[in-house]
Amino acid sequence: MTARPAPQARIARGPSLRARAARIRLLVLDVDGVLTDGLIRFEPGGGETKTFHVRDGHGLVVAQRAGIGVALVSGRTSRAVDLRAKELGIRDVHQGCREKAGTLARIRRKWKAGPEEVAVMGDDLVDLPLFREAGLALAVSDAPVEVRTRADWVSRSPGGRGAVREAVEMLLKARGSWEAIVRSEAEGKR
Repeated sequence: MTARPAPQARIARGPSLRARAARIRLLVLDVDGVLTDGLIRFEPGGGETKTFHVRDGHGLVVAQRAGIGVALVSGRTSRAVDLRAKELGIRDVHQGCREKAGTLARIRRKWKAGPEEVAVMGDDLVDLPLFREAGLALAVSDAPVEVRTRADWVSRSPGGRGAVREAVEMLLKARGSWEAIVRSEAEGKR
């Protein structure tokens, strides 16, 4: 087994990462391995347990408040995902997707968003078709090298451990709105 290189962030190809990130108005996320650590724990009664990081959740709430739409696309179906999405105010949830690129095309039509206005975040080979259909491809640090090398930006944190929060911060900094959000949070205003 080959060792993975140390996590790195801010890989950019083509026009500047900042310019491309500033145009994003829709963030589409895979779930297992991006919003979670990728582990699925099966319960004796047949249910399953997933762990979500609170910082990722808060980042998604902040993104939506700042005008960035959020959609979830997962190859699996899980009640835990529905519950977490509802808690975060995410209404655009697509589970059991076998053909993620087709799902992304439908999401883009619904949001009337061009590819350059969409960022996608993935963690594995099945997410690569999404990368081709978006203006900005984001990967978690613990994604396979084949995914990380095809991404425009790679988080420092692994999936389920703050990677989504990092992505949201990067997008909002590119828009120039991050400092105002920090001030608002520091003052307890939301």
